[in-house]
Amino acid sequence: MCVLNFVDEDVLMRFDHCPMSHARNVQQIQSTEWAFAAILLDGSVVTWGDRRDGGNSTKVQRQLKDVKQIQSTDAAFAAIKGDGTVVAWGIADYGGDISKVQDKLKNVQHVQSNEWAFAAILADGNVVTWGHQDYGGDSSAVRDQLVKVKHIQGSAQAFAAILDSGKVVTWGHSRHGGDSSQVQDLLFDVQDVQASERAFAAIKRDGQVVAWGSPEFGGGARAIQDQLQNLLLG
Repeated sequence: MCVLNFVDEDVLMRFDHCPMSHARNVQQIQSTEWAFAAILLDGSVVTWGDRRDGGNSTKVQRQLKDVKQIQSTDAAFAAIKGDGTVVAWGIADYGGDISKVQDKLKNVQHVQSNEWAFAAILADGNVVTWGHQDYGGDSSAVRDQLVKVKHIQGSAQAFAAILDSGKVVTWGHSRHGGDSSQVQDLLFDVQDVQASERAFAAIKRDGQVVAWGSPEFGGGARAIQDQLQNLLLG
């Protein structure tokens, strides 16, 4: 059962209640900070919660068919359809508006997000980004480097992409790991990247770890570097 306990009627009016009649047909649920989106077995989507943060999808409802995956920022959703196109809704600054990149979002294989932006990997390994330009939505500074991308990870306000070559490309807020210049010469043969709120840690093929971003969030691993040897990926 879904329960919304609000005394303020103005706040309550922002919310759509969850459609329990569809509960048995749900195959995936994704959330923003204040709303939910559910993919049904027939590929359609049902949303509820704060209307401004993605709980109301009426403007794009006709496009939400044959949906395969949904990703979210703090206040917007992005749905990948079976034909490789993307439908987005929610607050524009959080990625709810894709009008500027709509023509580029074709043959999308995967969408990753952070709190403010989205990054889509296309079938050819190129990347398309949108959302808040300072927090990863604008990747123009590294666009030429974002080729043959195989994986993207997001911190709160930055992204890190692993290339097929094993190198790593970062962009977004510098204090959230968007600037990896100080460790760039170490970022090769990378197999996986994980993120905290403001830092990234990359595991290399030889089992070593390279970290960058805010030290208080794990971006400085020099103090325990001797312990971070020969780590094995699961």
